[in-house]
Amino acid sequence: MANNENSSGPVLLAFVLGAVAGAAVALLYAPSSGEETRRKLANKAREGRDKAESVAREGREFLARQRENLNAAVERGRETFEQVRKETL
Repeated sequence: MANNENSSGPVLLAFVLGAVAGAAVALLYAPSSGEETRRKLANKAREGRDKAESVAREGREFLARQRENLNAAVERGRETFEQVRKETL
């Protein structure tokens, strides 16, 4: 289960980047004026930037949660070690 969580970020990022690239290519081949095409590309670039920022924010939040989980696990391990050490002395 943890492996699925770890691999979802890169897959989502690849999907988003592929969608943005596909949209840009479609716009370049669409029969539009140069000004209109540039406007569409600028809008898509802004949307892509916003999506990339969102994915990056979600990634940072995920890493923060994982760091908290790891710290809690390390602390529980320390406490268990100290308890077993005291019991054996």
